[in-house]
Amino acid sequence: MIKSKFSIKDLENLSGIKAHTIRIWEKRYGLLTPDRTDTNIRTYDLEALQKILNISYLRNAGIKISAIAELSSEDIEIQVRNFAERNNKNDHAIQELKLAMVNFDQQMFQRIYQSSLDEFGFSGVFYNLFVPFLEELGYLWQSKTINLAHEHFISHLIKQKVLINLEKLQYKQPHNQEQVYILFLPENEMHDLGLLFLNYELLKKGCNTIYLGASMMLESLPFFKSKEAKPTFITYITVQPTEKQLPSFLKQFDKKVSNGDDVELWVLGHLAQKIKDKDLKPNQLVFRGISDVIGKIPDLVIKA
Repeated sequence: MIKSKFSIKDLENLSGIKAHTIRIWEKRYGLLTPDRTDTNIRTYDLEALQKILNISYLRNAGIKISAIAELSSEDIEIQVRNFAERNNKNDHAIQELKLAMVNFDQQMFQRIYQSSLDEFGFSGVFYNLFVPFLEELGYLWQSKTINLAHEHFISHLIKQKVLINLEKLQYKQPHNQEQVYILFLPENEMHDLGLLFLNYELLKKGCNTIYLGASMMLESLPFFKSKEAKPTFITYITVQPTEKQLPSFLKQFDKKVSNGDDVELWVLGHLAQKIKDKDLKPNQLVFRGISDVIGKIPDLVIKA
């Protein structure tokens, strides 16, 4: 069911404007006219949500609220488009993605994506649009502004775009057959968007990759050590293993996979940043993000 009514707290979470400030603007400038429940609680419709997102965008662009208040809703939209054409395009696109998600609007998502793709290319779309949006998505989920249906809807659409672009690269011959990158998620970890995009970036750089996907048991990984190519294992930790389980996971990898060899494990993702240096073996490295992983890989020369 499409969410058509929003609380003032929802507006705060989606726009970044404090509820107290929204109330003041309503009283002073009449910017929004909320409905009220029988118990006198404010509720807002999709039009009000779009307006407050546009106001937030213009405020971040440096326009005073007193000047915004003199504009009609239509003029506010025109100002937003004008500013977005000149600068801060990503901020505007992120705000629009929120609307597309809340309204389960696939056509709107496609318009936003195609516009960004034409300007930045797919890597630019992922780094500049999807990554900051997904970071906000986590907060919106935690604050209960959105529910599981919203998260699944928008994540599926983003995943579709990653897979479409990934397929264009995955059947090309790697430039270096001697080094292979084994991409996997730990057992019970299902959040694969980041790992999928990392696979895309590695393939674009000409690397030899094997993508194993979600919830891999460590016992299955030593098989790749028997191959001729030297493996480097890469994993992306978002939810599992938990922070308390991280030291055990690293020990188990060293015991079950490395087993005395210098096989490297590269770890990234939200929870990876919680890993303490004392728990890392010399052949285990933590990265802050995908771009750091790509930066570590030497440029590959295409042989004639």
